[in-house]
Amino acid sequence: MSAADFGFDCLARGGHRLPGHSAKTTRHEAGNPPRTARSGGPLTPDPNDRRAALRLTPVSRETEDRLNRFVALLLAWRARVNLIASSTIPHLWTRHIADSLQLLALAPQARCWVDLGSGGGFPGLVLGCALAERFGATVHLIESNARKAAFLREVTRELRIPTIVQCERIEDFTIRESVTPDVVTARALAPLPRLLELIQPLLAKGAVALLLRGQDVEAELTDATRCWKITADLVPSKTSSEGCILIVRAAERG
Repeated sequence: MSAADFGFDCLARGGHRLPGHSAKTTRHEAGNPPRTARSGGPLTPDPNDRRAALRLTPVSRETEDRLNRFVALLLAWRARVNLIASSTIPHLWTRHIADSLQLLALAPQARCWVDLGSGGGFPGLVLGCALAERFGATVHLIESNARKAAFLREVTRELRIPTIVQCERIEDFTIRESVTPDVVTARALAPLPRLLELIQPLLAKGAVALLLRGQDVEAELTDATRCWKITADLVPSKTSSEGCILIVRAAERG
């Protein structure tokens, strides 16, 4: 079944791509394969992977410096808080950093972002690092886990980036908060039908959702459209041939 079969206008993974997107780009093309726990090498980010990530999603020197400091804090905190899987550390820059940065090109004028279930800071803290030079930019990080929220606050404080951490349930934030975002993001947060329930109040305020999804997105869409009428596009990921970004512009219960 192709993406066009879901009843809304979308780009299938094999369809037209945005400039800079390649169907054959994967996170392991940077050179030497990343070290893993099984290989016996140290679990540190692979420098080749870092260079590959910054080629995929170029940033300013100032943003690169903030990202380096963010990665250092992330690795220091992961001994105390489960922020990322150990197996992803060698390819952290493409798997997490570039994966987050690619969202910026899809909403270049957006100033107010809301990141739901921010966890280890992907994509929210990464976006904050990149948007620190944009006047008036703000990224709201919504995270109900107090220990993860503490990590998000420390990075915000240390890097002086325009992120606001709110330790509360997403449902409470969307009902109570008066923020009117331009963009709402989520990564590995919930199955799509549940995620649509969470983002719908923000879509109703005019936000566009940029949802990082995996290879099962077409099956998720089939399931979601049983209960939802969705206006959306699918854009291929820059960092994984199996991933994509689901751009949701409207969602109503059908």
